[in-house]
Amino acid sequence: MRRKKQFTFAWLLPFIIIASACGHSGPENGGENDGGMVKVTYKESDEAIINPERGFYNYNSFSTKDDNVLTAEQVKRNRNAGRSLMLNLYYLYDFRDKPISSEFLNRIEINMKALREGGGKCVLRFAYSDSEGDKPWDAPLDLVLQHIEQLKPYLTHYADVIFAVEAGFIGAWGEWYYTDHFNMNPQTPQDYVPRKKVLEALLNALPKERMVCVRTPAYKLHCFNIGYPDTITAAKAYNGSLLSRIGSHNDCFLASSNDVGTFHNSQERTFWESETKYTVMGGETCGLSSYSACENALLQMEKYHWSYLNSDYHPSVLSDWRTKGCFEEISKRMGYRFVATEGEFTKEPRAGEKWSVKLKIKNVGFAAPVNPRNAELLLVPESETGETFTIKIETDPRKWFAGEEQSLDVTHTLPPATKDNKYAVYLNLPDPASTLSVRPEYSIRMANQDMWEAETGYNRIHTIAVR
Repeated sequence: MRRKKQFTFAWLLPFIIIASACGHSGPENGGENDGGMVKVTYKESDEAIINPERGFYNYNSFSTKDDNVLTAEQVKRNRNAGRSLMLNLYYLYDFRDKPISSEFLNRIEINMKALREGGGKCVLRFAYSDSEGDKPWDAPLDLVLQHIEQLKPYLTHYADVIFAVEAGFIGAWGEWYYTDHFNMNPQTPQDYVPRKKVLEALLNALPKERMVCVRTPAYKLHCFNIGYPDTITAAKAYNGSLLSRIGSHNDCFLASSNDVGTFHNSQERTFWESETKYTVMGGETCGLSSYSACENALLQMEKYHWSYLNSDYHPSVLSDWRTKGCFEEISKRMGYRFVATEGEFTKEPRAGEKWSVKLKIKNVGFAAPVNPRNAELLLVPESETGETFTIKIETDPRKWFAGEEQSLDVTHTLPPATKDNKYAVYLNLPDPASTLSVRPEYSIRMANQDMWEAETGYNRIHTIAVR
């Protein structure tokens, strides 16, 4: 479908958005209601949907021991396999005692450009060693901070294709445990100061719209000397503070009763359950266990609001999920999954008069989006002449929480130019980055039948004839 010149109705009568929570499914025309509205019901899709910033990821590593780079074709192949995410892990083997070379920085930039061209995003991590036997496990604090400063221009310029950053840098695999320079068994707040400095430097190197994930709840608690009740709340979420931007990654998910040391007690579990409603959660499984069975896996992903997971590891766990029949549900529900249930529209819209839309959307995924996301209604004329009009919806999809239903109520005055024209009405949820906002690969597809327009990235919800 062709794209047309768009106009935002900033100069017209302001519209009203009310977002609230409640629950249900389905496009079919319905009946009229008593308020001069026509009701439309939508059919839910059972399809596994590729959407940005969620789902299974493809793992890639790059190091000074190789010269491989990512290509746009690889990113596209990953999408063709049903994945929009990659985890790009950079091993800085040769830079444990010196600055990162310009050649290696250039490889990072090539990879970022490939992501952008290919239509993907990455979870990003940096580390200095890839095993317990590869020593030293990390670099001195001053050098780590220097490396983060070197990386800052790339983290800033290519933030559009960064979903989240895992804290990294400290310890083997960047998992903050086996470490030469950061105290392997920190006990006091003072012991955690070097780790906090790395975390703060990384957060400050990224735009405020991006989060950094730590490996265990204890790291956030102790680095910032906060208690179990000091979780992110609705009032504190998405405010740009450092604490609101620290998420989680569990790289031994479901492997044992405490996920192999990820949790030290039940309070840490409760802390993460609360935190992850507002912050990113992801990682990988690391071994088959009684805890990784389908029923518990689904329960834990709901509890901890999982958004991303390794598609390759651990193979025994993934194979068990396929055999036992929950892999498909996990694939569908990872992160957010939005379903439009019903819409109500002014039955006889007239130019120069108020036009109303009431749209109900439920989130049947495990989590809400964690990065900013725009929401808008588009009126696209069905004739060759005419203009596309854009109505900005003042809602925050990050607050379309899992298990809840949102009601979007929009009232707007149709401009004179709409008179005697027929329009397709679309819900559009584009990426806010100017580099990606018109790219359909980066727009959110609703989990509904007969709604998605792949060429534009729009979700068609109705048709109106303006008089």
